[in-house]
Amino acid sequence: MLKTIGGAAATLISLGVVSSEAALAATFSLQSASIKDINRVFDQGVLNSEQLVRLYLNRIEAYDDTGPAINSVLTTNPQVLEIAKALDLERQTTGPRSLLHGIPILLKDNHDTFDMPTTGGSDALAGSIPDNDAFVVDLLRDAGAIIFGKAEMDELAISGSGYSSLGGQTYNPYNLLRQSGGSSGGTGAAIAAGFATLGTGSDTGGSIRTPCSFQALVCVRPTRGLLSLDGIIPFVLSRDAIGPMARSVEDVAIALGIMAEFDPNNPTLQTPIAAPPVELDKFYDDYTQFLDKGTLKGAKLGLVTNYIGEENGVDPEVTQLVREALATMKGLGAEVFEISFENDFLATLSGLYGTAIPVEQKVYLEEYLATTGPNYPKTIDDLIAALESPEVAESETPSRILGTLRGSATSEGLTDPDYVEVAEVLTPLVRGTLLDTLDSLSLDAFVFPTIGTFARPVPGVTDPTFVSLPGSPPARQVEFASSVGLPDITVPIGFGTQGLPLTLSMTGRPYSESKLLGLAYSLEQATKARKPPALTPALAGEVFEYTPIPEPEVEMALIALGSALLGYKLLKRSRTTARA
Repeated sequence: MLKTIGGAAATLISLGVVSSEAALAATFSLQSASIKDINRVFDQGVLNSEQLVRLYLNRIEAYDDTGPAINSVLTTNPQVLEIAKALDLERQTTGPRSLLHGIPILLKDNHDTFDMPTTGGSDALAGSIPDNDAFVVDLLRDAGAIIFGKAEMDELAISGSGYSSLGGQTYNPYNLLRQSGGSSGGTGAAIAAGFATLGTGSDTGGSIRTPCSFQALVCVRPTRGLLSLDGIIPFVLSRDAIGPMARSVEDVAIALGIMAEFDPNNPTLQTPIAAPPVELDKFYDDYTQFLDKGTLKGAKLGLVTNYIGEENGVDPEVTQLVREALATMKGLGAEVFEISFENDFLATLSGLYGTAIPVEQKVYLEEYLATTGPNYPKTIDDLIAALESPEVAESETPSRILGTLRGSATSEGLTDPDYVEVAEVLTPLVRGTLLDTLDSLSLDAFVFPTIGTFARPVPGVTDPTFVSLPGSPPARQVEFASSVGLPDITVPIGFGTQGLPLTLSMTGRPYSESKLLGLAYSLEQATKARKPPALTPALAGEVFEYTPIPEPEVEMALIALGSALLGYKLLKRSRTTARA
């Protein structure tokens, strides 16, 4: 039930000191609600976690399971309503544990959960329930977050079109002819369509950032080592990262503060390809302290020109949106330098990925498979056999996934000479070149469009409005972060004429998330570029007005202000009477 006007506000209205309009209703809209917006209505008593979960379940039924049938949510937690009720009771009795208390979060289905299957989107792992939560999932639960369910993903995170043998194809809520991107496309589509407040993804070669660009989200691929990969199904462990995916910079900053805790057993720190040195003093429990609209003033940014312009295979509308964003940033006081890299360097950068895939997948995926139950594959060969079996083959596992697995099955492992060269020579060389470039111009970050196109057509679908040009550089821009463990953040910068969104990426030094979040926040607040998809509008009960009750200290301030103003009015009235 919506609460009425608080006592102090009501008194001031009755005295004519504050107009009724000044104390009237605020509006809550589920589609655009941030974590703090939801906490506000929780605190006001006009919504609780159980009701919030029901609203999200309604949206999933209306838009994910039926209607446009986005197909982004693989499963919801069967105990979710009971969990929400328990957290509501805890809020009432002892207070919230954090800003994530009672907030529903969707996990990419490669995050281990003790109470739901973790399948990597693969029929070969259908029904596999781990013994324990992943390290970050445990942190989220401890913070009071509701582990709402699992999002669809590309099978074993190998591809990037939003398809898996277990769940099928995920569609982009901005245009059903287009992909959600991958491999975290289920999370991307779900958060964009408003099926949960917050989500998580994993990123090996752009798998968080591509869905975020395709669906107008703010996402963080953090420094390798900032977030633990314990309990995450690996793809290429030295390049894997997990991170939050949300509709605002503030929301990813809140989530990052909960998820960033040093784990000495973090498996990504154990590979022959070394991570950047750990900087423990840059693990923050509150990244919102760095969100300042003025962060762009005096910032120095390096526009990587290899990733704009038709000559580089980039859609002209993408280049135009980037130029407009840069003009905004310059207007806010940033200095932008145009830089480019030689193709030979970019080819070396790209080669790091291809060399590591078969070696690390063979070693580390098999380590993970060993933790599954007795009825599940234990080797890459077992996995291939399961995916080629008649029962699973009907789901049409993409040939690219099987091809990647076959390449891994024959790998020599960590002693492969090409892999040893990548570990000992090429990765340090590439990382050093990128950091030297940042240092030489005192840059805060590299900037470029996250992807050189808008969302691609769904496989097998022809969309004549899609622009694809030849001439792409030897390495994708997402490799700047992926190959050497640097942080990257995406922020929406607008929409093309076909109604599809685009994000700008900012890639910085190791453990510079605090700076990147500030830069992204400054741009986000200046542009307000994000808008929700038209295909998933608000349902009944999702938008409502309520009358905020002032906090105690605000109420006292109102009373003091009211007393002063009332005294002034009485004094003015007495002077007027005296003159008469």
